[in-house]
Amino acid sequence: MSVINVGQSIALGVVEGLTEFLPVSSTGHLKIVEGLMDVPVDDKGVVGFTAVIQVGAIAAVLVYFFSDIVRIVGAWFKGLANKEERYHHDYKFAWWVIFATVPVVVVGVAAKPLIEGPLASLWVVAGSLIVGSVVMWLADRYGRNKRGEDDTGFRDAMLVGSSQILALLFPGFSRSGATISTGLLLNLDRLAATRLSFFMGIPALTGAGLYELPGALGSGESALPLAIGTAVSFVVAYASIAWLLRFVARHTFTAFVVYRVAVGLLLFALLGAGTLNG
Repeated sequence: MSVINVGQSIALGVVEGLTEFLPVSSTGHLKIVEGLMDVPVDDKGVVGFTAVIQVGAIAAVLVYFFSDIVRIVGAWFKGLANKEERYHHDYKFAWWVIFATVPVVVVGVAAKPLIEGPLASLWVVAGSLIVGSVVMWLADRYGRNKRGEDDTGFRDAMLVGSSQILALLFPGFSRSGATISTGLLLNLDRLAATRLSFFMGIPALTGAGLYELPGALGSGESALPLAIGTAVSFVVAYASIAWLLRFVARHTFTAFVVYRVAVGLLLFALLGAGTLNG
């Protein structure tokens, strides 16, 4: 029997779309909303559902950055066929994204029982929101913002891509928060760090969604809520991407830091009072 109904899938799709690429933790917010709706956050069907609707958000990235992706993929294929093309930055960048995805895939598969079990706790979410906020504040405060997207290299890609592991293990840390913070600590400017975060998330999140799809359907989750939640997350995520890129060009991440700390403290209070079950 399906755990999530259509109304809940719409709500979760909105939350996923709003928070997947904002540095506030989509997983953390999804678990909070699931808890408020009395949806069992550690149910396998629910875990699979949240992974699948991420595909909608990733589809929004593919559409929004379509011309960039076509250019990068085109350069990669040209480089495979022509040695001279392998000096092109886009060819190298394509390989960097592939290599940088390997660590998070290995950890995701190896730590799957922990990720879907003890680490799925709302207590972990609350703590990760606050700890991740400290990291983001330090990165925003001490990053030099002096390197653009064309200045990125293999080391940048590997460190930014590998930082996704923090969000994988500790829901609430935020995948985008971890990757953007890492980029800032590597002295990338805010726009470059944010765009790199988007590109690094494409293979990892797409793979996670496709990997969880058979399990989500096989666990009794109806295809209709999955389809609706994914479609809603796509629409909302597209708008969120456009807004975030305009925002980071002119502002620091202080507002997100304050928001994350407030949500983390509120979540601790709700859990301590028994209003939410961890």
